[in-house]
Amino acid sequence: MVAEVTEYLAGRGTVVDMTLGAGGHAEALLGAGVGRVIGIDRDPSALAMAGERLAAHGDRFRPVRARFSEVDEEVVGGPVDGVLFDLGVSSMQLDQADRGFSFRRDGPLDMRMGKSGRSAADIVATASVGELTRIFRDFGEERMAAKIARGIVAERTRGPIATTRQLARIVAEQKGRSREKIDPATRVFQALRMWINDEAGELEDALHWLPDLMRPGGVVVTLAYHSGEDRRIKQELRGRTQPSRRVHRLLPQRPPEGPWQELTRSVVIPSDEEIAANPRARSARLRAFRRRPL
Repeated sequence: MVAEVTEYLAGRGTVVDMTLGAGGHAEALLGAGVGRVIGIDRDPSALAMAGERLAAHGDRFRPVRARFSEVDEEVVGGPVDGVLFDLGVSSMQLDQADRGFSFRRDGPLDMRMGKSGRSAADIVATASVGELTRIFRDFGEERMAAKIARGIVAERTRGPIATTRQLARIVAEQKGRSREKIDPATRVFQALRMWINDEAGELEDALHWLPDLMRPGGVVVTLAYHSGEDRRIKQELRGRTQPSRRVHRLLPQRPPEGPWQELTRSVVIPSDEEIAANPRARSARLRAFRRRPL
């Protein structure tokens, strides 16, 4: 959804691309008159690739290795005019078999966006049925979470589950024939990736510092691919707390305004043409908000 992103952020002074990836959005923003783009990513290979891609833009582009929770005014050099969150895993990471993000490519079961912490192989080797069930249910919204978890624990007694193809096969065997239009392993892989990289916690931290980092009139654009993430963004940035039923009955009033004005009347989804050209965009949900005056 590059066109929609640039529509809201074109021409702004300093924009922070919080999920730099290979640099596609950053390149489009620089081409759309953004004065400077600061690209944040925890993945050193993404920073290297984007840095090479955007080298011709000189000091208009600055890459920074950091997690969402580590970003503040010192990291980005002061208040900014725009922020982009393109959440989830990048196409670049999916296409690299050795990163272990994709069930379509055989590789080590890793899924770490950085180089530290436990890998997906570590989790499926040690987590209990209950722990795996919770991960698949809460982060993947997988209806057959418990059955898949039991299948994984049974399988690992016969040997380690070390590759993406192994895990995808186990999930498919547990789910059997399905009418779903997505691969049987989609939600399990998504859940493991989100849990391993603490994506929910990192997003929560970012939503907390965001109002202080943005200049009045600045715009934040979010692209979410998980209903839970989209719901959390909507709740936090709409910033309206409903009064109790009793208060509402006795003294009707508008909920207090938060720091954000919603620019998208409803969630924006990809066109049929974009989905046909890039099937990975099918679940994207875009929202945009403007920072109100202080």
